[in-house]
Amino acid sequence: MKIIDKIFIGLFSICLMLSSCSDGIDPITPVEAGADAAAPQVNILSPIEGSTIKVLEEVSTVNIKFEVVDDIEVANIQVAVDGNTVASMNEFLDYRVVKDEVIFDNVINGEHTVTVTATDLDGNTTTKTVNFSKEPPYTPRFANEYLYMSFDGDYTDLLSLRNATQVGMPGFTEDAFLGGRAYQGAEESYVTLPFDGESLGQEFTVFFWYKFNPDPDRGGILVMQPEGASEPTASSGFRLFREISQGEPTIKLNVGTGNSHVWNDGESIAAYEGEWMNVAVTVSTTATKIYFNGVLQKEASLAEPIDWSGANLMSIMSGAPRFTQWDHLSDESAMDELRIFDAALSQEEIQALIGASAETLYMPFDTGYDDLIANREVTVVGSPGFAGESVEGSNAYAGAEDSYLTLPSAGLTGESFSATMWYKLNADPNRAGILVIGPEDPDNAGYPETQNNRTSGFRFFRENGAAGHQRFKLNVGDGTADTWVDGQTDADVPNDAGWVHLAFTISPTTAIVYINGVAVKESTFSGIDWSGSDILSIMSGAPRFTGYNHWSDLSYLDELRFYNKALTQEEIEAAMGE
Repeated sequence: MKIIDKIFIGLFSICLMLSSCSDGIDPITPVEAGADAAAPQVNILSPIEGSTIKVLEEVSTVNIKFEVVDDIEVANIQVAVDGNTVASMNEFLDYRVVKDEVIFDNVINGEHTVTVTATDLDGNTTTKTVNFSKEPPYTPRFANEYLYMSFDGDYTDLLSLRNATQVGMPGFTEDAFLGGRAYQGAEESYVTLPFDGESLGQEFTVFFWYKFNPDPDRGGILVMQPEGASEPTASSGFRLFREISQGEPTIKLNVGTGNSHVWNDGESIAAYEGEWMNVAVTVSTTATKIYFNGVLQKEASLAEPIDWSGANLMSIMSGAPRFTQWDHLSDESAMDELRIFDAALSQEEIQALIGASAETLYMPFDTGYDDLIANREVTVVGSPGFAGESVEGSNAYAGAEDSYLTLPSAGLTGESFSATMWYKLNADPNRAGILVIGPEDPDNAGYPETQNNRTSGFRFFRENGAAGHQRFKLNVGDGTADTWVDGQTDADVPNDAGWVHLAFTISPTTAIVYINGVAVKESTFSGIDWSGSDILSIMSGAPRFTGYNHWSDLSYLDELRFYNKALTQEEIEAAMGE
Protein backbone atom coordinates (compact mmCIF):
# COMPACT_ATOMS: atom_id res chain seq x y z
CA MET A 1 0.00 0.00 0.00
CA LYS A 2 2.80 2.41 0.87
CA ILE A 3 4.55 1.68 -2.46
CA ILE A 4 1.32 2.41 -4.42
CA ASP A 5 0.91 5.70 -2.52
CA LYS A 6 4.47 6.77 -3.42
CA ILE A 7 3.94 5.92 -7.13
CA PHE A 8 0.70 7.91 -7.17
CA ILE A 9 2.33 10.95 -5.54
CA GLY A 10 5.25 10.82 -8.03
CA LEU A 11 2.89 10.66 -11.06
CA PHE A 12 0.85 13.54 -9.65
CA SER A 13 4.00 15.66 -9.22
CA ILE A 14 5.07 15.04 -12.84
CA CYS A 15 1.66 16.01 -14.11
CA LEU A 16 1.72 19.15 -11.98
CA MET A 17 5.10 20.20 -13.40
CA LEU A 18 3.95 19.62 -16.97
CA SER A 19 0.83 21.63 -16.28
CA SER A 20 2.88 24.48 -14.82
CA CYS A 21 5.12 24.60 -17.87
CA SER A 22 2.15 24.97 -20.17
CA ASP A 23 0.12 27.26 -17.90
CA GLY A 24 2.40 30.12 -16.85
CA ILE A 25 6.14 29.39 -17.12
CA ASP A 26 7.73 30.10 -20.48
CA PRO A 27 9.61 27.19 -22.02
CA ILE A 28 13.31 27.58 -22.81
CA THR A 29 13.77 28.77 -26.38
CA PRO A 30 17.12 28.40 -28.14
CA VAL A 31 18.67 31.69 -29.32
CA GLU A 32 21.29 31.96 -32.03
CA ALA A 33 24.58 33.36 -30.71
CA GLY A 34 24.93 35.77 -33.61
CA ALA A 35 28.09 37.36 -34.97
CA ASP A 36 31.06 38.01 -32.68
CA ALA A 37 31.05 41.81 -32.85
CA ALA A 38 33.78 42.84 -30.42
CA ALA A 39 36.97 41.75 -28.71
CA PRO A 40 36.80 40.67 -25.07
CA GLN A 41 36.86 43.24 -22.30
CA VAL A 42 39.61 42.67 -19.69
CA ASN A 43 39.72 44.24 -16.24
CA ILE A 44 42.52 43.49 -13.74
CA LEU A 45 41.07 43.95 -10.25
CA SER A 46 44.24 43.12 -8.31
CA PRO A 47 46.97 44.20 -8.07
CA ILE A 48 45.98 47.76 -8.87
CA GLU A 49 48.16 50.01 -10.99
CA GLY A 50 51.10 51.41 -9.01
CA SER A 51 50.52 49.29 -5.89
CA THR A 52 53.40 48.18 -3.68
CA ILE A 53 53.91 45.01 -1.67
CA LYS A 54 55.82 45.54 1.59
CA VAL A 55 56.37 42.42 3.68
CA LEU A 56 59.22 40.99 5.73
CA GLU A 57 59.68 38.00 3.44
CA GLU A 58 62.27 38.36 0.67
CA VAL A 59 59.95 36.41 -1.65
CA SER A 60 56.22 37.02 -1.40
CA THR A 61 52.89 36.28 -3.11
CA VAL A 62 50.60 38.34 -5.32
CA ASN A 63 46.93 37.47 -5.79
CA ILE A 64 45.99 38.29 -9.41
CA LYS A 65 42.24 38.89 -9.73
CA PHE A 66 40.65 39.65 -13.09
CA GLU A 67 37.39 39.77 -15.02
CA VAL A 68 36.90 39.01 -18.73
CA VAL A 69 33.64 39.73 -20.59
CA ASP A 70 32.84 38.78 -24.20
CA ASP A 71 29.67 39.22 -26.23
CA ILE A 72 29.74 35.62 -27.49
CA GLU A 73 32.29 33.31 -25.86
CA VAL A 74 35.73 33.51 -24.23
CA ALA A 75 38.02 30.89 -25.71
CA ASN A 76 41.29 31.36 -23.82
CA ILE A 77 42.84 33.47 -21.06
CA GLN A 78 46.58 33.82 -20.46
CA VAL A 79 48.05 35.35 -17.28
CA ALA A 80 51.69 36.47 -17.29
CA VAL A 81 54.01 38.01 -14.71
CA ASP A 82 56.97 39.96 -16.09
CA GLY A 83 56.29 38.47 -19.52
CA ASN A 84 56.30 34.85 -18.35
CA THR A 85 53.05 32.90 -18.56
CA VAL A 86 51.97 31.65 -15.15
CA ALA A 87 48.46 30.41 -16.01
CA SER A 88 46.48 29.42 -19.10
CA MET A 89 42.82 28.52 -19.04
CA ASN A 90 40.24 27.50 -21.66
CA GLU A 91 37.40 25.93 -19.68
CA PHE A 92 34.93 28.20 -17.92
CA LEU A 93 31.64 27.82 -16.07
CA ASP A 94 30.37 30.98 -17.75
CA TYR A 95 31.83 31.49 -21.22
CA ARG A 96 30.76 35.12 -21.49
CA VAL A 97 31.71 36.48 -18.05
CA VAL A 98 34.82 35.00 -16.44
CA LYS A 99 35.85 36.07 -12.94
CA ASP A 100 38.92 34.28 -11.67
CA GLU A 101 42.17 34.66 -9.79
CA VAL A 102 45.69 33.29 -9.98
CA ILE A 103 48.14 33.19 -7.08
CA PHE A 104 51.76 33.83 -8.04
CA ASP A 105 54.18 33.03 -5.20
CA ASN A 106 57.57 34.13 -6.50
CA VAL A 107 57.53 37.94 -6.20
CA ILE A 108 60.96 39.38 -5.39
CA ASN A 109 61.94 42.99 -4.69
CA GLY A 110 61.70 45.25 -7.73
CA GLU A 111 59.28 46.44 -10.40
CA HIS A 112 56.82 43.94 -11.90
CA THR A 113 54.03 43.67 -14.47
CA VAL A 114 50.90 41.55 -14.58
CA THR A 115 49.41 40.93 -18.03
CA VAL A 116 46.05 39.29 -18.75
CA THR A 117 45.32 38.35 -22.38
CA ALA A 118 41.87 37.14 -23.44
CA THR A 119 40.90 35.65 -26.81
CA ASP A 120 37.37 34.90 -28.04
CA LEU A 121 36.15 32.22 -30.49
CA ASP A 122 36.79 34.43 -33.53
CA GLY A 123 40.38 35.09 -32.48
CA ASN A 124 39.75 38.64 -31.25
CA THR A 125 42.34 39.37 -28.54
CA THR A 126 42.56 41.97 -25.75
CA THR A 127 45.55 42.50 -23.46
CA LYS A 128 45.59 44.49 -20.23
CA THR A 129 48.73 45.20 -18.15
CA VAL A 130 49.24 46.74 -14.71
CA ASN A 131 52.48 47.64 -12.95
CA PHE A 132 53.25 46.94 -9.31
CA SER A 133 56.35 46.66 -7.17
CA LYS A 134 57.71 44.83 -4.17
CA GLU A 135 59.84 46.78 -1.73
CA PRO A 136 61.53 45.91 1.53
CA PRO A 137 59.28 46.57 4.55
CA TYR A 138 61.50 49.51 5.43
CA THR A 139 63.57 51.82 3.27
CA PRO A 140 66.30 53.67 5.23
CA ARG A 141 65.15 57.20 6.02
CA PHE A 142 68.46 58.56 7.27
CA ALA A 143 72.08 58.49 6.16
CA ASN A 144 74.35 55.87 7.74
CA GLU A 145 71.51 53.73 9.14
CA TYR A 146 72.94 50.34 10.12
CA LEU A 147 70.14 48.81 12.24
CA TYR A 148 66.51 49.71 12.83
CA MET A 149 64.08 47.95 15.18
CA SER A 150 60.61 49.52 15.39
CA PHE A 151 59.20 46.94 17.88
CA ASP A 152 55.78 47.18 16.20
CA GLY A 153 54.86 43.66 17.26
CA ASP A 154 58.14 41.89 16.48
CA TYR A 155 61.86 41.94 17.27
CA THR A 156 63.12 42.30 13.69
CA ASP A 157 65.95 44.41 12.38
CA LEU A 158 64.17 45.87 9.37
CA LEU A 159 67.42 46.58 7.54
CA SER A 160 68.92 43.08 7.65
CA LEU A 161 65.54 41.32 8.17
CA ARG A 162 67.13 39.32 10.99
CA ASN A 163 64.84 38.26 13.82
CA ALA A 164 66.19 38.65 17.34
CA THR A 165 66.09 35.69 19.73
CA GLN A 166 63.57 36.10 22.52
CA VAL A 167 64.64 35.10 26.02
CA GLY A 168 61.98 34.83 28.73
CA MET A 169 58.75 36.71 28.14
CA PRO A 170 59.46 40.24 26.91
CA GLY A 171 56.37 41.91 25.54
CA PHE A 172 54.95 44.94 23.80
CA THR A 173 53.09 47.99 25.02
CA GLU A 174 50.60 49.96 22.97
CA ASP A 175 51.84 53.05 24.78
CA ALA A 176 54.43 53.51 22.05
CA PHE A 177 56.44 56.57 21.15
CA LEU A 178 55.94 55.83 17.45
CA GLY A 179 53.81 53.26 15.67
CA GLY A 180 51.38 50.85 17.26
CA ARG A 181 53.67 49.20 19.83
CA ALA A 182 56.94 49.45 21.71
CA TYR A 183 59.18 46.96 23.50
CA GLN A 184 58.08 46.36 27.10
CA GLY A 185 60.69 44.87 29.42
CA ALA A 186 59.86 42.07 31.86
CA GLU A 187 61.65 40.16 34.60
CA GLU A 188 64.32 37.74 33.32
CA SER A 189 63.45 38.73 29.75
CA TYR A 190 65.33 40.30 26.86
CA VAL A 191 66.25 39.73 23.20
CA THR A 192 69.59 39.04 21.53
CA LEU A 193 70.88 39.52 18.01
CA PRO A 194 74.11 38.26 16.40
CA PHE A 195 76.15 41.36 15.67
CA ASP A 196 79.33 42.10 13.74
CA GLY A 197 81.02 45.05 15.39
CA GLU A 198 83.85 45.05 12.87
CA SER A 199 81.38 45.82 10.07
CA LEU A 200 79.86 48.61 12.15
CA GLY A 201 83.26 50.23 12.60
CA GLN A 202 84.97 52.24 15.31
CA GLU A 203 82.63 55.22 15.06
CA PHE A 204 78.91 54.75 15.58
CA THR A 205 75.74 56.12 17.20
CA VAL A 206 73.03 54.39 19.23
CA PHE A 207 69.67 56.22 19.18
CA PHE A 208 66.40 55.15 20.85
CA TRP A 209 63.36 56.26 22.83
CA TYR A 210 63.13 55.08 26.42
CA LYS A 211 60.42 55.18 29.10
CA PHE A 212 62.17 54.70 32.44
CA ASN A 213 60.78 52.27 35.03
CA PRO A 214 62.83 52.57 38.28
CA ASP A 215 62.11 49.02 39.39
CA PRO A 216 64.51 47.23 39.48
CA ASP A 217 67.05 49.91 40.31
CA ARG A 218 69.61 48.67 37.77
CA GLY A 219 69.53 46.91 34.43
CA GLY A 220 71.33 46.44 31.14
CA ILE A 221 70.01 48.45 28.20
CA LEU A 222 72.28 47.61 25.25
CA VAL A 223 75.34 45.36 25.61
CA MET A 224 77.92 43.95 23.22
CA GLN A 225 80.50 42.05 25.28
CA PRO A 226 82.74 39.04 24.69
CA GLU A 227 81.65 35.73 26.09
CA GLY A 228 83.24 34.59 29.33
CA ALA A 229 84.90 37.91 30.31
CA SER A 230 86.44 37.45 33.76
CA GLU A 231 85.93 41.06 34.82
CA PRO A 232 82.62 42.89 35.30
CA THR A 233 83.72 45.01 32.37
CA ALA A 234 85.71 43.85 29.39
CA SER A 235 88.43 45.26 27.19
CA SER A 236 86.25 45.06 24.07
CA GLY A 237 82.72 45.93 23.02
CA PHE A 238 80.50 48.30 25.00
CA ARG A 239 77.95 48.25 27.80
CA LEU A 240 75.12 50.78 28.10
CA PHE A 241 73.24 50.31 31.37
CA ARG A 242 71.64 52.07 34.31
CA GLU A 243 72.17 51.94 38.06
CA ILE A 244 71.89 54.09 41.17
CA SER A 245 74.74 56.60 41.37
CA GLN A 246 74.88 59.04 44.29
CA GLY A 247 71.26 58.22 45.05
CA GLU A 248 70.06 58.90 41.48
CA PRO A 249 69.13 56.48 38.65
CA THR A 250 71.84 57.07 36.06
CA ILE A 251 72.52 55.83 32.52
CA LYS A 252 76.21 54.96 32.05
CA LEU A 253 78.46 53.72 29.26
CA ASN A 254 81.58 51.56 29.35
CA VAL A 255 83.73 51.02 26.24
CA GLY A 256 86.54 48.49 25.76
CA THR A 257 89.61 49.70 23.85
CA GLY A 258 91.58 46.46 23.61
CA ASN A 259 93.99 46.99 26.49
CA SER A 260 91.61 48.73 28.87
CA HIS A 261 88.13 50.20 29.17
CA VAL A 262 86.79 53.74 29.56
CA TRP A 263 83.86 54.99 31.64
CA ASN A 264 81.29 57.63 30.74
CA ASP A 265 79.28 58.13 33.93
CA GLY A 266 76.30 59.70 32.20
CA GLU A 267 73.61 61.56 34.11
CA SER A 268 70.47 61.08 36.21
CA ILE A 269 67.22 60.11 34.47
CA ALA A 270 64.96 60.55 37.52
CA ALA A 271 63.17 63.52 35.93
CA TYR A 272 62.05 61.36 32.99
CA GLU A 273 60.26 58.62 34.95
CA GLY A 274 57.11 57.54 33.11
CA GLU A 275 57.84 59.76 30.10
CA TRP A 276 59.34 59.00 26.72
CA MET A 277 62.86 60.39 26.52
CA ASN A 278 65.41 60.16 23.76
CA VAL A 279 68.77 58.57 24.53
CA ALA A 280 71.62 58.91 22.07
CA VAL A 281 75.17 57.64 22.51
CA THR A 282 78.01 58.42 20.13
CA VAL A 283 81.37 56.69 20.01
CA SER A 284 84.17 58.14 17.89
CA THR A 285 87.86 57.21 17.81
CA THR A 286 88.55 59.90 20.42
CA ALA A 287 85.47 60.29 22.64
CA THR A 288 82.13 58.96 23.86
CA LYS A 289 79.10 61.20 24.43
CA ILE A 290 75.69 60.63 26.04
CA TYR A 291 72.71 62.80 25.07
CA PHE A 292 69.24 63.06 26.61
CA ASN A 293 66.64 64.62 24.31
CA GLY A 294 69.43 66.04 22.17
CA VAL A 295 71.24 67.71 25.07
CA LEU A 296 74.80 66.57 25.83
CA GLN A 297 75.00 65.11 29.35
CA LYS A 298 78.53 63.72 29.62
CA GLU A 299 81.61 63.33 27.44
CA ALA A 300 84.60 61.03 28.03
CA SER A 301 87.87 60.91 26.09
CA LEU A 302 89.20 57.78 24.41
CA ALA A 303 92.94 57.31 24.11
CA GLU A 304 92.31 54.37 21.74
CA PRO A 305 89.31 53.47 19.57
CA ILE A 306 86.82 50.76 20.52
CA ASP A 307 87.93 47.14 20.11
CA TRP A 308 85.38 44.55 18.98
CA SER A 309 87.27 41.31 19.74
CA GLY A 310 84.78 38.58 20.67
CA ALA A 311 81.89 41.04 21.04
CA ASN A 312 79.62 39.30 18.54
CA LEU A 313 76.27 39.29 20.34
CA MET A 314 74.03 42.26 21.16
CA SER A 315 71.71 42.04 24.16
CA ILE A 316 68.75 44.42 24.22
CA MET A 317 67.20 45.47 27.54
CA SER A 318 69.43 43.30 29.71
CA GLY A 319 73.09 42.75 30.52
CA ALA A 320 72.49 39.02 30.20
CA PRO A 321 73.95 36.75 29.15
CA ARG A 322 77.44 38.35 29.13
CA PHE A 323 77.31 41.34 31.53
CA THR A 324 75.68 40.16 34.75
CA GLN A 325 78.38 40.33 37.41
CA TRP A 326 76.99 43.55 38.89
CA ASP A 327 73.36 42.43 38.58
CA HIS A 328 72.71 44.43 35.44
CA LEU A 329 69.95 42.04 34.46
CA SER A 330 66.64 42.73 32.69
CA ASP A 331 65.40 46.29 32.37
CA GLU A 332 61.62 46.48 32.82
CA SER A 333 61.40 49.86 31.13
CA ALA A 334 59.99 50.43 27.63
CA MET A 335 62.08 51.01 24.49
CA ASP A 336 61.02 52.17 21.03
CA GLU A 337 62.56 53.03 17.65
CA LEU A 338 66.05 51.62 18.21
CA ARG A 339 68.51 52.78 15.55
CA ILE A 340 72.25 52.28 15.15
CA PHE A 341 74.26 54.40 12.71
CA ASP A 342 77.73 53.61 11.41
CA ALA A 343 78.90 57.18 12.11
CA ALA A 344 79.36 59.32 15.22
CA LEU A 345 76.57 61.85 14.66
CA SER A 346 76.90 65.49 15.67
CA GLN A 347 74.60 67.10 18.21
CA GLU A 348 72.82 68.95 15.38
CA GLU A 349 72.24 65.68 13.54
CA ILE A 350 70.87 64.05 16.70
CA GLN A 351 68.50 66.95 17.26
CA ALA A 352 67.34 66.69 13.64
CA LEU A 353 66.68 62.97 14.16
CA ILE A 354 64.62 63.73 17.24
CA GLY A 355 62.54 66.16 15.21
CA ALA A 356 62.09 63.62 12.42
CA SER A 357 61.08 60.99 14.97
CA ALA A 358 57.92 62.96 15.69
CA GLU A 359 56.73 62.04 12.19
CA THR A 360 54.26 59.13 12.45
CA LEU A 361 53.02 58.86 8.85
CA TYR A 362 54.43 59.89 5.49
CA MET A 363 52.67 59.20 2.20
CA PRO A 364 54.37 60.80 -0.84
CA PHE A 365 52.08 59.02 -3.37
CA ASP A 366 54.95 58.70 -5.86
CA THR A 367 54.53 55.04 -6.73
CA GLY A 368 51.65 53.87 -4.56
CA TYR A 369 49.56 54.44 -1.48
CA ASP A 370 52.29 53.48 0.98
CA ASP A 371 53.11 54.89 4.39
CA LEU A 372 56.91 55.13 4.41
CA ILE A 373 57.15 55.53 8.20
CA ALA A 374 55.51 52.24 9.20
CA ASN A 375 54.41 49.14 7.34
CA ARG A 376 50.71 49.89 7.80
CA GLU A 377 48.14 48.05 5.74
CA VAL A 378 46.34 50.52 3.45
CA THR A 379 42.90 49.59 2.12
CA VAL A 380 41.93 51.06 -1.24
CA VAL A 381 38.20 51.75 -1.61
CA GLY A 382 36.88 52.34 -5.11
CA SER A 383 39.31 53.45 -7.82
CA PRO A 384 41.46 56.39 -6.76
CA GLY A 385 44.31 57.24 -9.10
CA PHE A 386 47.44 59.33 -9.57
CA ALA A 387 47.62 62.92 -10.73
CA GLY A 388 50.57 62.78 -13.11
CA GLU A 389 51.91 65.88 -11.36
CA SER A 390 53.11 66.72 -7.87
CA VAL A 391 54.69 69.30 -5.60
CA GLU A 392 57.44 66.88 -4.57
CA GLY A 393 58.52 63.62 -6.15
CA SER A 394 57.00 62.16 -9.27
CA ASN A 395 53.27 61.88 -8.54
CA ALA A 396 50.34 62.71 -6.27
CA TYR A 397 47.06 61.14 -5.15
CA ALA A 398 44.14 61.86 -7.49
CA GLY A 399 40.67 61.53 -5.99
CA ALA A 400 37.80 59.78 -7.76
CA GLU A 401 34.09 59.34 -7.15
CA ASP A 402 33.26 56.90 -4.33
CA SER A 403 36.99 56.35 -3.76
CA TYR A 404 39.32 56.83 -0.81
CA LEU A 405 41.93 55.13 1.39
CA THR A 406 41.67 53.75 4.92
CA LEU A 407 44.25 52.43 7.34
CA PRO A 408 44.39 51.60 11.06
CA SER A 409 44.89 54.64 13.28
CA ALA A 410 47.00 52.74 15.84
CA GLY A 411 50.23 54.61 16.44
CA LEU A 412 48.86 57.85 15.01
CA THR A 413 46.84 59.10 17.97
CA GLY A 414 47.98 60.91 21.10
CA GLU A 415 47.24 63.97 23.20
CA SER A 416 49.03 66.08 20.57
CA PHE A 417 48.72 65.68 16.82
CA SER A 418 49.56 67.52 13.58
CA ALA A 419 48.99 66.93 9.88
CA THR A 420 50.57 68.69 6.91
CA MET A 421 49.91 68.22 3.21
CA TRP A 422 49.91 69.80 -0.24
CA TYR A 423 46.50 70.00 -1.88
CA LYS A 424 45.18 71.01 -5.31
CA LEU A 425 41.49 71.81 -5.12
CA ASN A 426 38.78 70.38 -7.37
CA ALA A 427 35.64 72.14 -6.11
CA ASP A 428 33.27 69.62 -7.74
CA PRO A 429 31.67 68.24 -5.60
CA ASN A 430 31.29 71.37 -3.49
CA ARG A 431 31.97 69.59 -0.20
CA ALA A 432 34.12 66.59 0.75
CA GLY A 433 36.05 64.92 3.55
CA ILE A 434 39.83 65.18 3.45
CA LEU A 435 41.11 63.44 6.61
CA VAL A 436 38.97 61.72 9.25
CA ILE A 437 39.83 59.68 12.33
CA GLY A 438 36.50 59.26 14.07
CA PRO A 439 34.20 56.73 15.74
CA GLU A 440 31.22 54.87 14.33
CA ASP A 441 27.82 56.39 14.96
CA PRO A 442 26.00 53.78 17.08
CA ASP A 443 22.66 55.59 16.72
CA ASN A 444 22.88 55.19 12.95
CA ALA A 445 24.44 51.75 12.68
CA GLY A 446 23.90 50.34 9.23
CA TYR A 447 23.18 53.74 7.68
CA PRO A 448 26.43 54.91 6.07
CA GLU A 449 24.82 58.04 4.66
CA THR A 450 24.15 59.46 8.16
CA GLN A 451 27.33 58.67 10.15
CA ASN A 452 27.96 61.80 12.24
CA ASN A 453 29.36 60.94 15.69
CA ARG A 454 31.69 63.85 16.50
CA THR A 455 32.40 63.23 20.19
CA SER A 456 35.92 61.89 19.61
CA GLY A 457 38.66 62.01 17.00
CA PHE A 458 38.83 64.69 14.32
CA ARG A 459 37.32 65.58 10.96
CA PHE A 460 39.16 67.82 8.48
CA PHE A 461 36.99 68.71 5.48
CA ARG A 462 35.86 71.40 3.05
CA GLU A 463 32.57 72.88 1.92
CA ASN A 464 31.15 75.95 0.14
CA GLY A 465 32.68 79.24 1.22
CA ALA A 466 32.48 82.64 -0.40
CA ALA A 467 31.57 82.77 -4.09
CA GLY A 468 34.12 80.81 -6.11
CA HIS A 469 35.85 79.53 -2.95
CA GLN A 470 35.93 76.46 -0.72
CA ARG A 471 36.24 76.74 3.07
CA PHE A 472 38.46 74.39 5.10
CA LYS A 473 37.29 73.36 8.56
CA LEU A 474 38.35 71.15 11.46
CA ASN A 475 36.11 69.46 14.02
CA VAL A 476 37.57 67.85 17.17
CA GLY A 477 35.86 65.71 19.83
CA ASP A 478 36.82 65.82 23.52
CA GLY A 479 34.91 62.72 24.63
CA THR A 480 31.55 64.32 25.34
CA ALA A 481 31.22 67.17 22.85
CA ASP A 482 32.87 68.62 19.77
CA THR A 483 34.69 71.87 18.99
CA TRP A 484 34.60 73.63 15.64
CA VAL A 485 37.68 75.27 14.13
CA ASP A 486 35.91 77.25 11.44
CA GLY A 487 38.03 79.96 9.91
CA GLN A 488 35.18 81.68 8.10
CA THR A 489 36.45 83.65 5.09
CA ASP A 490 40.06 83.47 6.33
CA ALA A 491 39.96 79.74 5.61
CA ASP A 492 38.59 80.14 2.08
CA VAL A 493 40.67 78.98 -0.89
CA PRO A 494 39.81 80.06 -4.46
CA ASN A 495 38.63 77.22 -6.65
CA ASP A 496 41.47 77.88 -9.09
CA ALA A 497 44.20 78.39 -6.48
CA GLY A 498 46.38 75.46 -7.66
CA TRP A 499 48.59 73.78 -5.11
CA VAL A 500 48.20 75.09 -1.53
CA HIS A 501 49.74 73.92 1.73
CA LEU A 502 47.26 72.81 4.42
CA ALA A 503 48.03 71.94 8.04
CA PHE A 504 46.32 71.61 11.38
CA THR A 505 47.60 71.07 14.90
CA ILE A 506 45.92 69.70 18.02
CA SER A 507 47.38 70.19 21.52
CA PRO A 508 45.77 69.46 24.92
CA THR A 509 44.33 73.00 24.90
CA THR A 510 44.15 74.30 21.33
CA ALA A 511 43.36 73.33 17.75
CA ILE A 512 44.63 75.46 14.84
CA VAL A 513 44.13 75.37 11.05
CA TYR A 514 46.87 76.74 8.77
CA ILE A 515 46.77 77.61 5.05
CA ASN A 516 50.11 78.25 3.34
CA GLY A 517 51.77 78.51 6.75
CA VAL A 518 49.34 81.14 8.09
CA ALA A 519 47.04 80.35 11.04
CA VAL A 520 43.50 81.05 9.78
CA LYS A 521 41.56 79.88 12.84
CA GLU A 522 42.32 78.85 16.41
CA SER A 523 39.90 77.34 18.94
CA THR A 524 40.47 76.39 22.57
CA PHE A 525 39.11 73.12 23.93
CA SER A 526 39.77 70.56 26.68
CA GLY A 527 41.87 68.08 24.67
CA ILE A 528 41.13 65.42 22.09
CA ASP A 529 39.58 62.05 22.94
CA TRP A 530 40.18 59.08 20.64
CA SER A 531 37.54 56.61 21.91
CA GLY A 532 36.39 54.34 19.08
CA SER A 533 38.50 56.22 16.53
CA ASP A 534 40.33 53.24 15.11
CA ILE A 535 40.60 53.99 11.37
CA LEU A 536 41.91 56.86 9.27
CA SER A 537 40.08 57.87 6.09
CA ILE A 538 42.02 59.79 3.44
CA MET A 539 40.21 61.97 0.87
CA SER A 540 36.68 61.17 2.03
CA GLY A 541 34.49 61.48 5.10
CA ALA A 542 33.37 57.89 4.51
CA PRO A 543 32.77 55.66 6.27
CA ARG A 544 32.58 57.56 9.60
CA PHE A 545 31.65 61.18 8.70
CA THR A 546 28.97 61.27 6.02
CA GLY A 547 25.99 62.89 7.75
CA TYR A 548 26.68 66.22 6.04
CA ASN A 549 27.44 64.60 2.65
CA HIS A 550 31.20 64.95 3.02
CA TRP A 551 31.96 62.13 0.63
CA SER A 552 34.94 61.56 -1.68
CA ASP A 553 37.20 64.47 -2.61
CA LEU A 554 38.21 64.53 -6.30
CA SER A 555 41.12 66.88 -5.58
CA TYR A 556 44.85 66.06 -5.63
CA LEU A 557 46.84 65.34 -2.45
CA ASP A 558 50.61 65.19 -2.04
CA GLU A 559 53.24 64.82 0.71
CA LEU A 560 50.85 63.84 3.51
CA ARG A 561 52.57 63.77 6.93
CA PHE A 562 51.35 63.17 10.50
CA TYR A 563 53.22 64.04 13.70
CA ASN A 564 52.85 63.07 17.36
CA LYS A 565 53.28 66.70 18.47
CA ALA A 566 51.62 70.05 17.87
CA LEU A 567 53.92 71.69 15.34
CA THR A 568 54.84 75.33 15.74
CA GLN A 569 54.21 77.79 12.93
CA GLU A 570 57.95 77.79 12.22
CA GLU A 571 57.94 74.00 11.92
CA ILE A 572 54.97 74.14 9.54
CA GLU A 573 56.77 76.70 7.42
CA ALA A 574 59.80 74.40 7.40
CA ALA A 575 57.57 71.48 6.33
CA MET A 576 56.40 73.57 3.37
CA GLY A 577 59.98 73.81 2.20
CA GLU A 578 60.90 70.13 2.58
